[in-house]
Order: sequence, then structure tokens, then C-alpha cells
Amino acid sequence: MISVIIPALNEERTIRSVIQLAKRNELVSEIIVVDDQSADQTIAEARKEGVRILTSTQLGKGFSMREGMMVARNEILVFLDADIPNYQEDIIQLLATPLLSDEADFVKSYFERQAGRVTELLVKPLFDIFFPQLNHFKQPLSGMIAGKRSFFQKVEFENDYGVDVGLLIDMHQVNARIVEVNIGEVENDMQPLKALGRMAKQVANAIFKRVGMLSSLMPESSETAIKNIKGQFDLAINGVSQEPGKLVVFDMDNTLLRGSFIQTAAKKFGFSKSLENAILNSPNDFVRTKKISQLLQGRHYAEIIEVVESIPLIGDAVHVVRELQAKGYHCGIISDSYHSVTNHVKNMLGLDFSLGNELEFKQSVATGEVKIPSQFIKESQSGCEHDYCKSNMFRYLLKQFQVKAQQTVAVGDGLNDLCMIRMAGTGIAFNSPHQQLDCAANYVLKSDTLMPVLGIVE
Repeated sequence: MISVIIPALNEERTIRSVIQLAKRNELVSEIIVVDDQSADQTIAEARKEGVRILTSTQLGKGFSMREGMMVARNEILVFLDADIPNYQEDIIQLLATPLLSDEADFVKSYFERQAGRVTELLVKPLFDIFFPQLNHFKQPLSGMIAGKRSFFQKVEFENDYGVDVGLLIDMHQVNARIVEVNIGEVENDMQPLKALGRMAKQVANAIFKRVGMLSSLMPESSETAIKNIKGQFDLAINGVSQEPGKLVVFDMDNTLLRGSFIQTAAKKFGFSKSLENAILNSPNDFVRTKKISQLLQGRHYAEIIEVVESIPLIGDAVHVVRELQAKGYHCGIISDSYHSVTNHVKNMLGLDFSLGNELEFKQSVATGEVKIPSQFIKESQSGCEHDYCKSNMFRYLLKQFQVKAQQTVAVGDGLNDLCMIRMAGTGIAFNSPHQQLDCAANYVLKSDTLMPVLGIVE
């Protein structure tokens, strides 16, 4: 069976047609849309098709491709660009057939168009010098590819325009059998000259990197450039209506999920004792947060997503979120867990936003480092004495959504939700083991479902 992976960035107009194309192939058992933190309705449109949705840990097509590959369940993978409105109907079959018949390990595509300017003026001359065995490929920069997952695991995904040529060279270097297939006509906008210059530089970078000449061409590596990307708070509420409305904020662990992410991860990866020590022996919230994040060092993105998906959702959560949204509420998560985790829960439930600590990834592997967003930190307007508090993030959201506190609802179960629940117009303690939280809340729910929330907001 085949997994189709669709990296997407701001492709709300075309994403559903690409998904529908994939659905029509009877050999496709899994479709994964990897959103590159879009600012439009890409995720909302993809969700209408009922496919698996991920959000990449960092900006860039290469990250999206690699992370889609990491979570895919099948050996045969097909990558499709999300912005092509006129794929040939049998494109998946064309790309996958050489793999299914075991005639190839990696498949490149070419289509009915003259090779691009970067290919003719840069790639082919460089291939003549360094990789003459690859110069017969008509369109080495084509992004519609397929391959065996076991081979993709051996190669590097560049995070810019160099990703496609880099994969081709790497597949050759690991002795993959490579086939090129004709996929017919494809509408593909011509790049303006300025964009072509940037593309050429990145493609050349990928080629020179593979012959040990990277530093002579580009003193600044792509890893350095990654540090300049926007933070999650420039992106978290993109695509959400900014008109004044109402707001519902949920805690994640033991509120939307029937369990705790970090506790579940500790059991799976065997660091429960270390987690207990970090919680009990840290002098403050900042140190504890950093100690706990170190326990995830070396864990792959796919392992983290597997842990999230192993924790059942609270019953009727999807239905409750849809009903709240229909009533005009912006719905989201504030958690002291990690944004990569909360974002996946957001995608599963169809929430509008999620906010959490930023676990650092390098090549889709957790480094153990964490960035605590400034929006959690105490400031002059903070309503409590905690140095780190969800209520500070809650106040940030009030400003962003132009919402008054009395128009908000906060739902949580832990003492770290206490100040947020006090600040909200309606505070709901959900299955909390803490009497202090129950006393502070306007409503106390002891239930296996979030359905009573709908009655409360009425």
C-alpha cells in the first residue's frame, strides 16, 4: 500500500483537489498533509477531507517532507506538491509502479515542459563536472517524487530549493535504483528572476555540499538561517479571524487528552524516575521546564507524535469544539507542554490555535533544549506573583483577539491552571484533584465528557 505525503504552505485553493486525487487511487491507504505553518485556511480545508494532518516543527519544505516520511506507515511513499491544480489522474500510479514492481528504489518525475533555467544554466553544467552519471535526468529539480521509506531514511532533506537535487544525489550515493517517469502536463508558474537567483544559490549550495565544497560558496549555512524564522507566536493565530469575539481556552493534559504527554512519554522511553526527580527537586518553574525537556533529547519527531496519538481524547471533544466554534468562540490550547505536541492535538481536534513551550528540533530530532515564550513570563500588568504563569499567556490572547475577560472561558484540571481560571469570565475545573482549583472555579465538572461545557456557555 502507498502513503501520499503532501507538504503545504498557504495552499487553501488547491489542497483539497490534490487530496481528492490521492483518494481516488485504490492503492493509497494513507494521506498525510504536512502544513508548513500556513497563514491561510490550508489546515481547515485539508481537515474537510478527513486526512492525517501534521504541522512541521520548523519552517521549510524539507522539514515537512522529512517529518511526513518519519510518521508514514507504509514503505512506498509518494510526495505531491500541494499547489498543482491539474495533476494527471494517474500520477500516483506512474510514480509508484516502478517501486511496486521492485524495479526502482527512488522515482523522479519529469513533465511536458522545457527544462527550467536553473536546470539548464546551473545544475546540468555542475552535474557534468561532479555527477555525470546523473546528467541524463530531464528535470532533476522536479518535486513530485516517490521512493521507499527505507531509502529516504538514509538521505538528507535540505530545507530550501536544494531539497530535490539533494535527494537525487544522495539516493545515487546510497546506491538506490533511480527511475525517471513522465507525468504528463503540469501547470507550474514561472519564477521571477529574483526568486530564480535565490533558487540557484540554494541548489548550488546543495550540490557543493555533497562534494565537500560548501564553505567556499556559502559562509552562512541553512542551519544558521533557520534561527531567523518567526516564532510560534507570529504564526499561532494566523488564519484565525481577528474580529472581536469570544474565547475558550483549554488545558491539554487530562483535559483534552485522557492523560499527560510527558508522563506517557516517560513510561514509553523509560525516564519516569528522572522525571519525578526533575519535578520534585527543581527550585523554580524555569529550571523544572528545562530539566524535563532534556529528558526528550534524541527523540525523533515521529516518536513524539506516536506518544501524542497513543493518548485517547476526552469523549466528545471534537463535537464540543465544533459546537463552540459555531457559537462564535475561538477555541484553543494554552499548555506548559510543548508546541509541537499541542499543535498536533490542535490538528486532531480542529482547534483554532495552540500555545506552549518551544521544544527545539534539529533535523527533526529533539535537542533537549527548550525556549520559554516571553508571553508566559511575569510583567508589570500580571495579575499574580508567579514568575511563569498561563494567565500571562491568557492576557496576551485577550489582546490578540480583542476579547474582554468576561467573554472568555477557561477549562483546566491542574494548579498551574488556577490563575487562568480565576482570570476568565467563566472558569471550569475539569476532573481536578485539587480542592483549591475547584473552589476558585465557577463550575466544577466531574465527568468523562466535555459536553457539560456547552450547557455552561449557554
